[in-house]
Amino acid sequence: MALDTLGGEDWFLHMAPALLMIATAIALFGVDAIDPESTNHPAVFGVTIVGTLAALGSAVALLLGFGPETGTTLFADQLVADEGSLLFTVIVTSVTSLVVLGSYDYIRDLPDKGEFYSLTLLAATGMVLMAHANSLATVFVALELASLPSYALVAFLKHNRGSVEGGLKYFLIGAVSSAIFVYGISLVYAATGSLQLSAVGTAVSEGVDQTGVLGLGVLLMVAGFGFKIASVPFHFWAPDAYEGAPAPISGFVSSASKAAGFLIAFRVFTTAFPIGPMQDAGIDWVFVFGVLAVLTMLLGNLAAATQDEVKRMLAYSSVAHAGYVLIALAALKDGGTYNDWVLAGGMLHLFVYGFMNTGAFLFVALAEQWDVGRTFEDYAGLGEEAPVASAAVTVMLFSLAGLPVGGGFWSKFMLFGGAIENGFWWFAAIGLAASALSLFYYWRLIRALWIDEPEHGGHDLGSKPTSLYVAVLIAALVTVALLAAVGPVENVATDAAQALVG
Repeated sequence: MALDTLGGEDWFLHMAPALLMIATAIALFGVDAIDPESTNHPAVFGVTIVGTLAALGSAVALLLGFGPETGTTLFADQLVADEGSLLFTVIVTSVTSLVVLGSYDYIRDLPDKGEFYSLTLLAATGMVLMAHANSLATVFVALELASLPSYALVAFLKHNRGSVEGGLKYFLIGAVSSAIFVYGISLVYAATGSLQLSAVGTAVSEGVDQTGVLGLGVLLMVAGFGFKIASVPFHFWAPDAYEGAPAPISGFVSSASKAAGFLIAFRVFTTAFPIGPMQDAGIDWVFVFGVLAVLTMLLGNLAAATQDEVKRMLAYSSVAHAGYVLIALAALKDGGTYNDWVLAGGMLHLFVYGFMNTGAFLFVALAEQWDVGRTFEDYAGLGEEAPVASAAVTVMLFSLAGLPVGGGFWSKFMLFGGAIENGFWWFAAIGLAASALSLFYYWRLIRALWIDEPEHGGHDLGSKPTSLYVAVLIAALVTVALLAAVGPVENVATDAAQALVG
C-alpha cells in the first residue's frame, strides 16, 4: 500500500514539524559521520536553530489554519491531527528552540556538540509524536523515542558525577516504568481486544467481561504516566536527574517532556476510558488522579521549600507543578458541565509553564556560566550585577507562583476555577495553599538577587553568554505577554478540550 494512501491525505503537511526536526537531526548525524572531529560550532548550531525554528514556524502556521483541516486521523488511525496535538507541538517546538538557543553558550567548551543537538531534536520529535498518538501502540513507541535520547542528554556531562548519576537513575527508573506501562497496555488489550483509543473506549462503554484485568491494566498505566510526568510517589528520579543534567536540558525535560506526557494522559483517559462506564465497572481512575494531585502538590512544594540549592529547588518546583496540572484529570466527572474548562486550564498551564520554567532553568545555566555557585546565598547581589537577567527571572518566578505578573496567573485561575465550577472546590483550595507556600521558596531566590549582600565581594561576570541572555529574555517576554494576550491560546485550549470531552 502506498505511503500517501496509508498515511492519509496531506499527512506530510500535518506532520511537518516532526519531519523537519528529524531531518535536521539526521543531517547533523551526517555531518558528524563525515567530519567527527569538526569544531565548527557556529555551523552546527546554525543548522540546528534553522531546523528548529522551521519546525516551530510550521507548527504555528498549522495552528493558525494555514494548512490542511485538522480533526483527522493518519496512518490507519494510529496518529491524530487536531487542535490539541498542534497546541502541544507548539509548546514542544517553542521549548526546544529556547533550549537550542541557550545551549550555544552552555556547550561551547564541550565535545560532541553535534550529538547534543541531534539527541535534543530526536527527543523533541518523540514528544511531538506523543502529542499526535492515537493508539496505545504509538503512545508507547513515541514515549520511548522521547525517553531514550533524554537519558543520554541528562548524562551528557560525562566527567560530572552528578550528571552521570542522574542519567543512570533516570534510565533505570525509566526502563522500569516503561515495562510497567507496556504491561498495563497488554492487560487493556486483553480486556478490550484493541489498542486504538476510540475502539478501546467503545469496548469499555459496551461492557467488558474481564473488569479485573482492565482495572489492573489501567492502574499500571496510571503508574507509568506517573513516572513520566514525575508525580508523587513516582517522582524520586526527577530531582537528581534535573539537578545533574545540563541546566538547559533540565528545562527541556521538565517542560516539554512533561507537556507531551500530560497530553497523552488527557487523550488516553478521556477517549479510551470514559468516566461513567469505568465507574460503573468499579474502576475510578478520577479518584486515583485526585489522590496523586493532592500528594504531588503538597509534597512537591514542601520538598522545594527545604532545599538549599537553587537548581534542586526548581526541580522540586517542577514536581509540584505536575500536581497542579493533575487537577485537570482529577476534577473531571461523568457528564460534568465544566469538564472542558478544567481540562483547558491544564493545557493552558502547560503552555505558560513551558516558557516560565524553561526560562528559570536557563537563568541557572547563565549563572553556571558565571561560576556563581549553587546555593541561594551564592546568588546574593546578582541583581545589581546582572539586572536585566535578574528582572527576567523575577518575573518568571512570580508567574510560577501564580501572581498577576505573567500568564501563570491566568492558567492557575482557569485551572482552579474549572475545578470549583465542577464541584471539586477542595482541589482549588489545596492548589491555592500550595501556591502560597511556593512563594516562600521563590522569594528566597528573589531576595538573594535583589536584597542580600554577597559574602565574598560579588561575582566575576567576565564572560558574555549572549545566546543564554537572549533565551532568558524571550522566555520572560512571552510569559509577560501571555498575561495581557492569553485569549487566543485559551481559545485553542478550550477547543482542544471540548474535542476530547465532548
